Amino acid sequence: MLTHPQNKYRPFDFFDFTDRTWPSKKITHPPVWCSTDLRDGNQALANPMDHDRKLKFFQMLVECGFKQIEVAFPAASETDFNFVRYLIEHDQIPNDVCIQVMTQARPDLIERTFESLMGAKQAIVHVYNATAEVFRRIVFQKSKQEVIELAVASTKQVKSLCEQYPETKWTYEYSPETFCFTEIEFALEICEAVAEVWAPSPNNPMIINLPTTVEVSTPNIFADQIEYFCKNFTKREQVCISVHPHNDRGTGVATAELALLAGADRVEGCLFGNGERTGNVDLVNIALNMYTQGIYPELDFSDIKKVAEIVKECNELPIHPRHPYVGELVFTAFSGSHQDAIKKGFKARNTQDHSFWEVPYLPIDPADLGCSYEAVIRVNSQSGKSGAAWILQQNHGIDLPLNLQKDFSQIVQKVTDNNKKELSHAEIWTVFRKEYGISSNESNFKLAHYQSSKKDDVYEVKISIELKGEIINLVGCGNGLLSASVNALNMKWPFKMTIAEYSEHTLGKHSGSRSISYMRCIDYKGNTFWGIAIDTDIATGSIQALLNAFSKSYKFNYLEGLKLT
Repeated sequence: MLTHPQNKYRPFDFFDFTDRTWPSKKITHPPVWCSTDLRDGNQALANPMDHDRKLKFFQMLVECGFKQIEVAFPAASETDFNFVRYLIEHDQIPNDVCIQVMTQARPDLIERTFESLMGAKQAIVHVYNATAEVFRRIVFQKSKQEVIELAVASTKQVKSLCEQYPETKWTYEYSPETFCFTEIEFALEICEAVAEVWAPSPNNPMIINLPTTVEVSTPNIFADQIEYFCKNFTKREQVCISVHPHNDRGTGVATAELALLAGADRVEGCLFGNGERTGNVDLVNIALNMYTQGIYPELDFSDIKKVAEIVKECNELPIHPRHPYVGELVFTAFSGSHQDAIKKGFKARNTQDHSFWEVPYLPIDPADLGCSYEAVIRVNSQSGKSGAAWILQQNHGIDLPLNLQKDFSQIVQKVTDNNKKELSHAEIWTVFRKEYGISSNESNFKLAHYQSSKKDDVYEVKISIELKGEIINLVGCGNGLLSASVNALNMKWPFKMTIAEYSEHTLGKHSGSRSISYMRCIDYKGNTFWGIAIDTDIATGSIQALLNAFSKSYKFNYLEGLKLT
C-alpha cells in the first residue's frame, strides 16, 4: 500500500447540498422490491445458472413474495432468451408478478428483447446507457449530447414497440449508468429528456433507476444525490424512483436505507448480496432490518434456511457463517457474558407484561425466521456458567441451581480446554450425566431399596445400597428423610457429610413426569460434592442424589488415602 494514496486516488467530489431533509426522516413502510438475482446476480457467477436452476430460483422468489423480478438479459444469450420464453409459454408467472428484462441502449438488442416478451401479461423493459464522465471519456468517447441522443432514441424505440403490442401492460425503466458518479445536473438532464419522450402517466408507467453500480462515496452523499434528484426532477410524481446499490465500500445496505429516507420508492438487489465484485445490496438484510423495527416488509422469510439452501444451490456459492440474519453463527453466543444475558432475557419473557422482543444480543427472534433456539448458545472454552445450563434447560428441561451452574461450567471448561474444541449438545449431556452420577455406570452407590417410618417427629430410614456388587444395609435417624439417610451413611463411612443445598423440580408438565433432584453436600474437610438423580418418585430420587454425591466423596477420599471400611 502507498504511504501517500492521495497521489493516486482522488476523493469523491461531492456537491454542496444544504437543503437535505433525509436525516430527520424515518422509514415507515417497505419499498417496491425487485430481485435482480436471475440477471445481475447470475452474470456474476462463475457458472451462470442453467434453465433448471433459474426456474427453481424464480419459483422461490415468487414464494417469498417478490412482485417484480428481473429474470434475464434475453439479448445476451440463448439461455436467457429461452428462459423468458419458457416462463411466458408455460404460464409460470403469477398474475400479480411482473417480470423485468434488461438491455443496453442498442436497437438490435432492444428488438431481441421484445421478441422474448411476446405474450407476456405485463413486463418491465429496463434500458441503460453509460452517463458517468469516466465512461463517456475513457470507454465510449462520447459527448454529453451524444449520450442523451442515444438514451432518447432507445426510449423512442421502446415506446414504439410497446405500442405495437398493447395486449401487454408495459412499464419502462431507464438507468443512467452509473448515477452515483455522474454529474448530478447531467443525470437530471438526461432523465428529463427520456421522461419527455416516454410521457409517464398511470397508464404509461415509468421507473427511473439510479444505480450505485460502483460505490464511490459514503452513503450520506448518495442520499444527498437522491434527495436533490427527487426535488429537482420535474415529473417526480409521475415516476417511480428506484435505486440499485452495489457494495464496493461495504455500505450497500446503508446506501439503500438512506436512499429510502431521501425519497426513493424502490430497491433492486439480490438475496444475501450476490453480484459482481462485492455484490449487490442484500435485500434480505434490508427487509429484516425493517422487520426488527416493527415494519412488515411484505416479503416472507419465515423459512430462511430453506431460502438460503436454494440460493446456495443455484448460485453455487456459500453464505458466510456471520452473514446477517442467515449465517450459521448469527444467532450463536460463545461468550459467557453474552450467554448469561441471553439466558436471562429468555427467562424474563415468561414474566414480562408486554409482547415486545427484549432478549439481549438477539435483535430478532430466531423463531420468526424458522430457526430453532438450539444454536443460540454453544459451548467452548470461552463460555461461562450460563452456556451449558441453557443447553440442558432447552434440550432436557433441566433448570440448574446457580451454584450448580458454576460447578458444571468449570467442569465443561476443563473438557473444552483439553479438547480444544466446541462441545456438542450430546457431549454436554454426556459430561453432565457422567459427572453427577446420573449415568448408571458412574455412581458406586446405587439405591436398591429404602423404607422409612416416623415416630415422635423422628424419622428412621432403612437403606439397602448396592456397592461393587454387594448389598449393604444401613439404618439412620433424623428429623427428615434426607437427614436420616445422611446420618446412616456417616455411621458407615467417616466422611461426616452434611447437606448444604437441596432442590428438585419436574421435567415435564404431566403428573407422571419424572423429577430431578439436586444435592450439594460438604464433607469433614470442607470439600463440596454435587449429586443429581432423575426418578418418577421424588423421595427415591432425592436419596439417590444424596448417594451420588456420597459416591463422589467416596472416590475423592479413596484417592486421598483415607481408609474406607
